Amino acid sequence: QVQLVESGGGLVQPGGSLRLSCAASRSIFSISAMGWYRQAPGKERELVARIFNEGSTNYAGSAKGRFTISRDNAANTIYLQMNSLKPEDTAVYYCNAFYRLNNYWGQGTQVTVSS
Repeated sequence: QVQLVESGGGLVQPGGSLRLSCAASRSIFSISAMGWYRQAPGKERELVARIFNEGSTNYAGSAKGRFTISRDNAANTIYLQMNSLKPEDTAVYYCNAFYRLNNYWGQGTQVTVSS
């Protein structure tokens, strides 16, 4: 199993930045892929960015050029650096781990972009 603990959400003005963190309970080398998803009110959960254990990444179109996913292997933590935030980025952001054919989720962290 994998436990995930997210942090770093909050309220930010349009154009601002936030960094989300997700700490895993096991070595992230053993996890096939980790990523960030988000769910806005009334919408389905969607992929934001993902990083695979060999280091490759992929991003949703809305995140490209603004968001960066990265990891700290020693800390078993992944990050999502979000720049140039827009009101439409407002959502609950969830950390995900795909491990041994199962998906594991964090509890979610709220990101609100508003003036």
